[in-house]
Amino acid sequence: MGIKVLAFILSAGVFLFVLELVRREKLSFKYAFIWFFVAVSGMCCCLFSQQLFFVSRLIGFEVPSNFIFFVLLGTFVFVCLLLTVFLCQQNRRNDRMAQQIGLLGLELDRLKEIMRNTKS
Repeated sequence: MGIKVLAFILSAGVFLFVLELVRREKLSFKYAFIWFFVAVSGMCCCLFSQQLFFVSRLIGFEVPSNFIFFVLLGTFVFVCLLLTVFLCQQNRRNDRMAQQIGLLGLELDRLKEIMRNTKS
């Protein structure tokens, strides 16, 4: 089996795996979109390898595999940065929600105290 066929099968496998995770609602489309893009890009690179080699030479890479590794590294750094942003946003939401729950608990305690005082 050629390396192109193996790479295409792996990319298609990643695509199908992410699709299954979205279908089972274990991964939201917001995050899955990144991985769909990576998988489709991998399949396109397998199908259009001559253009990939042309672009790598045009940019100045001596060996096309170095260009592929460079692009993968850049992609995964971007994905990590994007996921870090999403994580920070979620942390802010959690902090706000914890503060609101605390305020609601305090208000509930005050209302209970008022109810006790009016009954006596």
